Amino acid sequence: MTVLPVVPWPLLVVVGAALLAAVWWNPADPDTPGESGAAHWRRGAAVLLLAVAALRPAVGGDEAAATAANLNVYFVVDTTSSIVAEDYGESRPRLDGIREDIAAIAEWLPGARYSVVTFDQSTRVRLPLTTDTTALEAAVETLQPEATEVSRGTSITAARARVQTLLEQAVQRHPERGRIVFYLGDGEHTAPEPPAPFAVPGGLVQGGAVLGYGTTEGGRMRSTRARYTSSGGYVQDPATGEDARSVIDEAALRGIGASLGVPYVHRARGESVAPVVAGVDLDRFGTEAVEQEKVRTRREAYWLLLAGVAALAVWELGAGLQSLAQTRRRKGPTR
Repeated sequence: MTVLPVVPWPLLVVVGAALLAAVWWNPADPDTPGESGAAHWRRGAAVLLLAVAALRPAVGGDEAAATAANLNVYFVVDTTSSIVAEDYGESRPRLDGIREDIAAIAEWLPGARYSVVTFDQSTRVRLPLTTDTTALEAAVETLQPEATEVSRGTSITAARARVQTLLEQAVQRHPERGRIVFYLGDGEHTAPEPPAPFAVPGGLVQGGAVLGYGTTEGGRMRSTRARYTSSGGYVQDPATGEDARSVIDEAALRGIGASLGVPYVHRARGESVAPVVAGVDLDRFGTEAVEQEKVRTRREAYWLLLAGVAALAVWELGAGLQSLAQTRRRKGPTR
């Protein structure tokens, strides 16, 4: 039997104890409908079953071969306001293209460890290195641009220091793993100072590409609030009063590629990512150097506990309806 808690187990203990205390805070009153001792025991049992289910108990299953490519893949994503400019394909936001390309690259590099780093007003590691493609998908699907009202101008190389730190840590911990960087953005620099080179020490980056999104005609940008929900209008150019348009800066993106030592590739809707991953040496990192181990699959048992909770809930509902009927009979008919 193994467990894999959905949250740290000390927190489960605290929450479970608090819920049990709430259930048993008032002693059972047999004269009060719905407050019998049986009701307290039902609710207490439901709390215990939920707590145990949250531990995700499981028994060992069959053996399965697990492989992990000897490759770290870092996605550095521009999440400034311009990334929702609507000039990707049929007036779709550029962020849609970024999401699609990250998913496609992950398919081309199976078994790698993936990390997602975003930059706008600040640089954040949205996803630490993991082989869990479900976690990668969730991180990418929830990417949000910065809110329009807080946008103050961002450097296209703002993530350089954080990326360099991540690469240096990777070298220290696992020097045998390849380090691939994909930079995804539109190259639009809005900070008052010129961008610093996206230069990292030689040897830290061993492949990847700079991916550019947008057109020279540009696209309008919907105003965004604290969450990625459209405010209904477009960002206005204060000089003209018209809808502002964001234009890709391919020269800047090529400069970032030159600093990292990787090629620049412009992206358009429907294009294959084959040219993007063409420079990744899979013979060196993805096929020959792999870690293999035998693991036992987990047969989850939490669903049995949840079935018990559902049965108790039905019982509680029936008892509640019965107590309601008793209360009405005691009150008698209304006039």
